[in-house]
Amino acid sequence: MRDREPTIRSRELGEGLRRAMERAGLDQKGAAQKLGWSQSRVSRLLSGKRGGTEVDVSAFLAVVQVTGAERDRLLGICREQNTPGWLQQHGSRLPKQLRTLIDHENKAVSIDVFEPTLVPGLLQTTDYARAQTREGGMIPAEEIEDRVAARLGRQGLFGRERPARFSFFIHEFVLRLPVGGPAVMREQLAHLVRKATRPYLSLRVVPAALGGHAAAAGAFTLMEFAEFRPVVYLEAETTTLFLEKPEEIAAYRRILGSLARTALGERESTELIATLATELYADREDHDDRP
Repeated sequence: MRDREPTIRSRELGEGLRRAMERAGLDQKGAAQKLGWSQSRVSRLLSGKRGGTEVDVSAFLAVVQVTGAERDRLLGICREQNTPGWLQQHGSRLPKQLRTLIDHENKAVSIDVFEPTLVPGLLQTTDYARAQTREGGMIPAEEIEDRVAARLGRQGLFGRERPARFSFFIHEFVLRLPVGGPAVMREQLAHLVRKATRPYLSLRVVPAALGGHAAAAGAFTLMEFAEFRPVVYLEAETTTLFLEKPEEIAAYRRILGSLARTALGERESTELIATLATELYADREDHDDRP
């Protein structure tokens, strides 16, 4: 069977099979021996480059002893693995589908983010993440710490030996929305200033004076990879959406191009963030501390 361009679903299937194989204490060679396959066939199935049939995937799952809901999930992905894009519905609970995003973030060579209302999750401090999750009022109290831990855990991307290239565009409104109060915001803005000094990270502010802009439709993340096509990630309260059709990617690249032309430069952005940290939040904190 000839290799094909992997889709986000075929990669998710491959990652699920890989995790199951490792939990079973097998490597690719061991799994191939048990299945009577070549090791290269297993490798291509796990990479998403070679679409296994439902019979193939069932055999693999039997060998690695996966049953129940996880077996049903992986077989369901197998049936739709050639369909580009992916709308994942997870309801109000902490989405297990977050692992799809994490898997792709870990493989990305570049990550471009636009956020119109909140500090991007990859740049949030612990106190900001906790306050934003709590103040939203939509997350059960017992889930808040799990949500915060999951969000902060993704920031391990910055600690890789060769981190991806990150480009963040945030609207000025993000800097002025007082999530968690003055002390939380002052530390959050200081954290953004520190992050902006990283050589692999660009942080730019879309000024409010600009008015309408190309990304007015909302937040998004564009991830580029060395081995497969780019992916755009969109997130809503109960769903996540991954886009990968060429025309979809081209549209978001055009948006990023427009933002690059209209946003403040990196130095101007850092200066604005530092100024607002002092003018807006230090003064308010001093006022709040008065008897």
